[in-house]
Amino acid sequence: QVQLVESGGGLVQPGGSLRLSCAASRSIFSTAVMGWYRQPPGKQRELVAEISSSGSITNADSAKGRFTISRDNAKNTVYLQMNSLKPEDTAVYYCNARNRYASARLGYWGQGTQVTVSS
Repeated sequence: QVQLVESGGGLVQPGGSLRLSCAASRSIFSTAVMGWYRQPPGKQRELVAEISSSGSITNADSAKGRFTISRDNAKNTVYLQMNSLKPEDTAVYYCNARNRYASARLGYWGQGTQVTVSS
């Protein structure tokens, strides 16, 4: 059974930082492309960043310069370090694991973790 368990969300003031974590089943992690997506209130889910099994990274424009994705293969965990957070970063953040030949939509999803940026 494939499981993705996110943690690390919460309430933070503008300009603050958070680190999200996603622990994945060992059975998929080693070869999967791991990604972070987010869904702001009333909007569609969107890519934040992805990292391949070899460490190749894709960042959405919204993440460039502020967010950093990384993975620890020994711990089957992917992280999203978010700095200089803005109110528009408020969203439910989801972890995704997909085969490198398939779209994220066909992959596995975590339950999501809420990030709220507000003063």
